[in-house]
Amino acid sequence: MAISKERKNEVIAQYGEWLAKSRAMVLTEYRGLSMKELDDLRSKAREVGGEFHIIKNTLGKLAFQEAGMPFPEDFFEGSTAIGFAFQDAPPLAKTMTDFARSSEFFKVKGGYLGTRPIGSQEVTALAEMPPLPVMRARLLGTFLAPASKVVRVLAEPARQVAAVIKAYADKDAVQGVA
Repeated sequence: MAISKERKNEVIAQYGEWLAKSRAMVLTEYRGLSMKELDDLRSKAREVGGEFHIIKNTLGKLAFQEAGMPFPEDFFEGSTAIGFAFQDAPPLAKTMTDFARSSEFFKVKGGYLGTRPIGSQEVTALAEMPPLPVMRARLLGTFLAPASKVVRVLAEPARQVAAVIKAYADKDAVQGVA
């Protein structure tokens, strides 16, 4: 059934809104999946702060062109669905790649990190990255490690002096008791 030009423009505008809000996207082929499997995947995507939508290839191409995002032609061949990461990219990529490993009908075509297209191997690498809070904690630990070492080095002479004074005090206390 053909859709009207107005409806096509609405769909393209909706795709454009998702593209603008998304930090990363995973393009997939879903041919052969049941509705229950698609609903499960949508639910898993929502759990990690994303969404999963089936798109029309021609309208998807137009939305990507309007957004100024280059795309390889094979991204829009066959059945196409896109996972949009509205919060953190690695958890969505992990959700999609894990589902692809468990299903013979679901395949990751590639994706986008920001506005840059990435291949399916890069999506897999993204899926193996730790979540953003863990990365921030590691980075903060890296920044703070040199500062804590400086504090320890600066405090060491004072600690040594305090240890010597304590040793003399202990020696005097023992001699005074005897």
